Amino acid sequence: MLEKMEKFDQEKVIAEFEAITKDAEKVQRETLKKILEENGSAEYLQNLGLNGRTDPESFKSCVPLVTHKELETYIQRIADGDSSPILTGKPITTISLSSGTTQGKPKFVPFNDELMETTMQIYRTSFAFRNREFPIGNGKALQLIYSSKQFKTKGGLAAGTATTNVYRNFQYKQTMKAIQSQSCSPDEVIFGPDFHQSLYCHLLCGLIFRNEVQLVSSTFAHSIIHAFRTFEQVWEELCTDIRDGVLSSRITVPTIRTAMSRLLKPDPHLAELIYNKCSGLSNWYRLIPELFPNAKYIYGIMTGSMEPYLKKLRHYAGELPLLSADYGSSEGWIGANVNPQLPPKLATYAVLPHIGYFEFIPLRVDIEDQDHNKMDRSFLCMEPKPVGLTEVKIGEEYEIILTNGAGGRLNPASQKEKAREHIRSNHVPIGCLYRYRLGDVVKVMGFHNSSPELKFVCRSNLLLTINIDKNTEKDLQLAVEEAGKLLGEEKLEVVDFTSHVDTSTEPGHYVIFWEISGEANEEVLKECCNCLDKSFVDAGYVSSRKVNTIGPLELRVVWRGTFQKILDHYLGLGAAVSQFKTPRCVGQANNNVLQILCGNVAKSYSSTAF
Repeated sequence: MLEKMEKFDQEKVIAEFEAITKDAEKVQRETLKKILEENGSAEYLQNLGLNGRTDPESFKSCVPLVTHKELETYIQRIADGDSSPILTGKPITTISLSSGTTQGKPKFVPFNDELMETTMQIYRTSFAFRNREFPIGNGKALQLIYSSKQFKTKGGLAAGTATTNVYRNFQYKQTMKAIQSQSCSPDEVIFGPDFHQSLYCHLLCGLIFRNEVQLVSSTFAHSIIHAFRTFEQVWEELCTDIRDGVLSSRITVPTIRTAMSRLLKPDPHLAELIYNKCSGLSNWYRLIPELFPNAKYIYGIMTGSMEPYLKKLRHYAGELPLLSADYGSSEGWIGANVNPQLPPKLATYAVLPHIGYFEFIPLRVDIEDQDHNKMDRSFLCMEPKPVGLTEVKIGEEYEIILTNGAGGRLNPASQKEKAREHIRSNHVPIGCLYRYRLGDVVKVMGFHNSSPELKFVCRSNLLLTINIDKNTEKDLQLAVEEAGKLLGEEKLEVVDFTSHVDTSTEPGHYVIFWEISGEANEEVLKECCNCLDKSFVDAGYVSSRKVNTIGPLELRVVWRGTFQKILDHYLGLGAAVSQFKTPRCVGQANNNVLQILCGNVAKSYSSTAF
């Protein structure tokens, strides 16, 4: 019975989304009420004195804003096997791991079926809008996705990356089937223990089903770039596999070899076609549409730290549309991309008001809104008061606060859905994070009915700062883009980059690490170094450089393959490549990555810009 899926009704999903966003404030109150009713017995809420109240005013007055640090002891107790109602009214059975690329180690985040349901809700909603603009037929998807190993915590809970928990859930496959996005790779490839072997087989499966591939996707743009850079190295070997019908000896995992043997048959015609296509390309331009002639678009997260990969992705994609995927984190989802026609750099995400309770801390205080008679010097040191979902203002930037776990569908469950719900474990918790600071900065670009459309700006805690300077991840990206134009004149590009604040010198200075695509002229690299230094336009940075309270910026060019070593390091820690993000600012706490970078420096330059 579970294998029979109701036909995906695109217009119905869109209509339901329109309805739920028309009175977002009312939906938010109902969502918070549901979360607090389900979890009223939780120790965390009991200790805060809510006493069963579920209104927003009581919630905000009793429950403090928190980061992961304040919740670590509670989550650790859960991971260690304490089954009492700690953060939720019912026991938690699964733990998700964040990527760990920001702080150097992954965070434990409780995962449950409500989070799974909101994930599928986001997928269905964004697909409905996407398919209206870019309709696909009943084909396959080249999904460059990977699962990491799951393990048991001390208390016996299943633990794995958030993407692994999603891919292993039966709902994921059902939803992908319903929205015509089934992977052309078998499960043995997706869940293979060796990322490099899985990647090779993903590419091979894509070529075998090249005429059926409707879209190319991965969680992050970085994974798509990485896959096709790998293709450049192994394409002739892939052609040999297809011609002879024999899998490369590089694939040693028995389960993968067995699964691939069922797909791979001798096909000299296809091998010759692919060989001629690749041989005829100029610097791999338009590689993806040449390989997959029926692909309608490329899909993945392309905003934030993924923006630097867009230029290379566009090179591979040619004229194929690049569509940015939805907005969320390991802790929960925020919104769906319901304007897929917008280019990635302009992508916005409409908040689904029923999947969590949202608050927003303004990053700029409007003095005119304050009572001047009550203002005093202490006001200048106070953090602005959070505002509700429908109270945000267009054009303003905010930090997001999330209370998650209510979830639920936009429409009442059908009988089949109720049956599936019954079969799922009935001891799954609802909700687990209350007034949680995600650390994301967003800008309100408009409203979809009464729900805001957000543009991701940057991570609030990723700052390059030494003195009075404050440069964000976005500032770093803009500086690298500006300096990278000088490399472009040499037909070279920045493959990847990161940064570090070096306070071992006096004064401290910024260090920018670059991996570039070839040998660059010394004079050009010196010019790039100066350009990087001058491109940080933050007033605190410029003034500090001028009086030498911040030292000359240092550009360190690393050997080719250095960022692959960083990826391999995280994979060795159990991370999944599907959720890997290159850390854009490497602190002292992230010592292992810093050692990889510093141990692979080929050339170093100091700025003479000031």
